[in-house]
Amino acid sequence: MADRLVTVAMYAVASLVSILFLYPYWWMCLGALRTPRQVLGDPLRLWPEVWDFSIFWDIGRIGGVDFWVYAWNSALITTAATLLGVAVTAMGAYALARKPDLPGFRWLRFGFLITIMYPYMLLVIPVYVVVFKLGLLGSYAGIILFLALGPIQFFLFDQFFRTLPREVIEAAICDGASEVQILVRIILPMAMPVAATVTLITFLITWSQWFPILVISRSPDTFTLPVALLSMNGELGSNVRGIMALAVVTTLPVAVLFILAQRRVMAGIATGAVKG
Repeated sequence: MADRLVTVAMYAVASLVSILFLYPYWWMCLGALRTPRQVLGDPLRLWPEVWDFSIFWDIGRIGGVDFWVYAWNSALITTAATLLGVAVTAMGAYALARKPDLPGFRWLRFGFLITIMYPYMLLVIPVYVVVFKLGLLGSYAGIILFLALGPIQFFLFDQFFRTLPREVIEAAICDGASEVQILVRIILPMAMPVAATVTLITFLITWSQWFPILVISRSPDTFTLPVALLSMNGELGSNVRGIMALAVVTTLPVAVLFILAQRRVMAGIATGAVKG
């Protein structure tokens, strides 16, 4: 009986904490349905006076660009950067795990881990110069290449690859398999849980990025939804409903994706942390 009461109490506390965390998102949804006067007059109201969804049609064009352009840019850039980032970090982590004693590899791994603590704000000038020198300023390729950099993703792959039994790789080498064949046919199938976790994390992180895109882009034609939200905030000023509506549309896809895949994400992170 005592154990059941403790369990009920723990679920009650967890439910209360969840409600507290969900309330800001619900308040944002209400802000899209209520007028600024209603929000300021009764900010803690938990239900809209009228279910008015007209604002979602009003944001069909932002800053002279159609809404679907921002949505398409978000989907294209996020998907391409995720696929490229997962592929590059997987190959890089495998190379460092296989040959950790090669010259410079230890420092390269250390540099990847250092970038986890390095904020994007400090990369503005070097990133701009590099992208400019490559002739990719204002292009999708420049944005995708920069967003594909994933130190956290590299860390998860590296931690998993370093725990794989060397006997498996040595057996494949004895059978005449090349390094590419070992990685594609043996290592990656074993690393599917971690690869799925890395893919989800990369997608969630990339979708929310706005600062690198704002720096590299030259026109709103390459803006994503988060950048459009920032532009809308500056353009419309006090249009609370428009800002809230676009914020809901921007965050809803990744929120649903995380809810559906959160167990796999947590399991993959725990696997990399424990095995590492």
